[in-house]
Amino acid sequence: MSSRLDDVLAGNEDNYILPFFWQHGEEEEVLREEMARIHESKIRAVCVEARPHPDFLGPKWWKDMDIIMEEARARDMRVWILDDDHFPTGHAAGRLKDAPKELRRLFLSVNHVDAVGPRRNSSFMVAPVPYVPGYFETGGGDISAVIAIKRDSITGELTDIIKDLTAKVENGKLYWDVPEGYWRIFTIIENDKNGDPKKKDYLNPLVKESVRVLIDTVHEAFYDRYRDDFGRTIAGFFSDEPGFYNDEDTFDYDSKLGKQGVTLPWSAEMDKLLEEEFGSDYKKFLPFLWHDGGKMTSKIRFSYMNLVSKLYAENFTMQIGDWCREHGVEYIGHILEDNNLHTRLGAGSGHFFRALGGQDMSGLDVVLWQLNPGFDEIPSRKFSGEADNEFYNYGMAKMAASLAHLDPKKKGRTMAEVFGAYGWVEGLKLMKWLTDHMLVRGVNYFVPHAFSPKEYPDYDCPPHMYARGKNPQYRYYQYLNQYTNRMSHLLSGGTHVASAAVLYHAEAEWSGNFMYFQKPVKELMRNQIDCDILPCDAIIGDVEVQNAKLISQDETFDCLIIPYSEALPTRVLKRFADFAKQGLPIFFIDRLPQRSCEGEVIDDVIEILAANESVEVILLDGLAEKMKNTGYFDIQVKGPQPYLRYFHVNHQEMDVFMFFNEHPIHEIVTEVELPVTGKILFYDAYENIVRDAHVSAVGAKSLISIKLAPFETIVVVSGSDLSGIEGSPSLNKLQIASTIEGPWSLSTATSLQYPSFTPWGPLESLTDISRVGSLQSFSGTLRYETEFNWTTEEKRVMIDLGEVFETAEVFVNDESLGVRISGPYQFELSGILREGKNSLVIEVTNTLVKENPDTLSRIAQHEPSGLLGPVHILVEE
Repeated sequence: MSSRLDDVLAGNEDNYILPFFWQHGEEEEVLREEMARIHESKIRAVCVEARPHPDFLGPKWWKDMDIIMEEARARDMRVWILDDDHFPTGHAAGRLKDAPKELRRLFLSVNHVDAVGPRRNSSFMVAPVPYVPGYFETGGGDISAVIAIKRDSITGELTDIIKDLTAKVENGKLYWDVPEGYWRIFTIIENDKNGDPKKKDYLNPLVKESVRVLIDTVHEAFYDRYRDDFGRTIAGFFSDEPGFYNDEDTFDYDSKLGKQGVTLPWSAEMDKLLEEEFGSDYKKFLPFLWHDGGKMTSKIRFSYMNLVSKLYAENFTMQIGDWCREHGVEYIGHILEDNNLHTRLGAGSGHFFRALGGQDMSGLDVVLWQLNPGFDEIPSRKFSGEADNEFYNYGMAKMAASLAHLDPKKKGRTMAEVFGAYGWVEGLKLMKWLTDHMLVRGVNYFVPHAFSPKEYPDYDCPPHMYARGKNPQYRYYQYLNQYTNRMSHLLSGGTHVASAAVLYHAEAEWSGNFMYFQKPVKELMRNQIDCDILPCDAIIGDVEVQNAKLISQDETFDCLIIPYSEALPTRVLKRFADFAKQGLPIFFIDRLPQRSCEGEVIDDVIEILAANESVEVILLDGLAEKMKNTGYFDIQVKGPQPYLRYFHVNHQEMDVFMFFNEHPIHEIVTEVELPVTGKILFYDAYENIVRDAHVSAVGAKSLISIKLAPFETIVVVSGSDLSGIEGSPSLNKLQIASTIEGPWSLSTATSLQYPSFTPWGPLESLTDISRVGSLQSFSGTLRYETEFNWTTEEKRVMIDLGEVFETAEVFVNDESLGVRISGPYQFELSGILREGKNSLVIEVTNTLVKENPDTLSRIAQHEPSGLLGPVHILVEE
């Protein structure tokens, strides 16, 4: 049987890359050239995005699309379409601007006035502030309810004494005999003019008919023109960052219930569903969506978030996804996950797993320095504020990949939009790190951001891969793409192996005190214990216990880990009790839950959990040790290795282990015990070769040694499918035979000049070229030339360039030894060297940031330029 390893070794891997191809209305020859450059980069798909296009869905748009489609058909490429005239998805190409009110966005807002009693014949102005264009843009609306809630006379907090005064309102005034005590009078208003003002003409994702406007406008238009290409050249549609956008502060990632002054997503169906749940007088509880106090606060907030996230999932994502599947294409994309927004309102969509449930791949994005090598705990600067690096490193990608493992229609596929808006300081080295960061967490499809056909410099979120020929690293971009496709192919199609399932925290966050799911995930990952994230919907859905293990689709988990949750849904808690009775080990971090989200009495359930020997409460910092002591692990690593990441996929007759050194500075040297026996090989996906592995048998396991430079990855494969594959001999320990000191002859070439170089002069020693006066702003390729003497030896010989910034190609005696886009910068010289004098040429290509110090690059730690060395000749001991 042909394995995925056979596929990649033979160059028959599938395509897993679909970069954004931005459209601004460029000329035909520009579009054709850009498609050629994308294909030349070893990419076989694009995602077409209006950025924006001046004539979206008009004659010029279709002319440009026809050109792209013609090129794609000729090159056997697939085309995805970003499904709106500009991101974020939801504008429906402006069709909702003058749409009927029932199709437009709708919000709930609240005003309040305070009163003290007893005072008879009081009156209050409760009518909404009038809408006045240019002055009160968010004014107007209709009164939904007027509610008075008594306040504690000492603390001022709201109590459970509530009066619905809506019937006492006449012509916008409330007439009320105020009872004794302090009261807060709330006016609940329905208004279509609130929310993020930049999204005022967007659809309402809670309303099926409103979302249908997007489908009728965009999706149907593409189907009308290219129906014969659907499912062939046209692969599907991509939604980019759709969400509620109910907060005027678009980028308040903490926008959630309890934030005063914010408007909330609303629809007629929400009104109906809350009435069904709480009764016809449910509106008396609505003030608790904004204000704390009273025993109903937790219950109404949980119910609101539960309903609003389900309506979003059903009416937006699932409706679009169903349309796509009915028309033979797929639906992908991502929401905003930033800084834990994935469980919240604002620019979020309430619940990550629900919001992407209707798509055919899971999805996420990493842009604007959300990931920064070495920053996995303390915050760091990203373009818009501080990054919660614990989330970005231990939450975001694991969460997305877990959904792909959980949902059968996703077939294990997780898409990541990557590289965008890091600035020109970002080169192939960082891109590879970002790619490996995603791969080792289970991501296997990539949307590079972006190919822009605008003339350089295009200031829109660089870097751009080709930049109209100005990006000096473009000619090496294919090396990253080949690596990415090989790795994605090898890690796809099998079963992810993980020891633990960790509960997603959304419902707990909506209802009380809670712990982010990424906190236990961090403890596990830093100890090489893998896991998946499961939402409450899965707990009460398809998962089951067999032989004291948790089964979810094809995956099997040794235990279930519950981050601290003051409250969880009743059905979920009862399922935990059932799981425990069946012997599933359940670890509650810090404490058992104290109540249910719905306010139901659950004392008996908590007592069952507390008394069951399968249930244990443990402290967060003791989680990893507990897992190891109970044998809940897949691999074992010698010594603490907090930056060694791994991912294990089981194919029918082959196990694949990916190991990645995520640290930017320190190397990793350790031993790993694998749960496999038989033939084991190392696979180098960059070189596309297999090497023999030195293996020691330890009972039913195997012990291997690994050494990884910063940013380096290695794949270990094992299984019966390897019987016909012979590996090359692995290198034994290397020792320094000589150091090449120079002097060097230096010449330069910009991207457009290459391969024609301009001599610069002699260089006595290696140094940071960006500090050399005339080259401080040079971006392009630096060519270092020298000669060295060699005495032929039978041992294998390597050259190590030391520090390189950042892409290197080496020529010895006019023969290329290959290209390295990240460390270690080592090249084999065996069979190339001659007795006596040998010529050495090292071409080092930096990024465009030296020439173009753009705004996005200002928040980065910049590296030097050129070859810094030391350059060593190494021989095998």
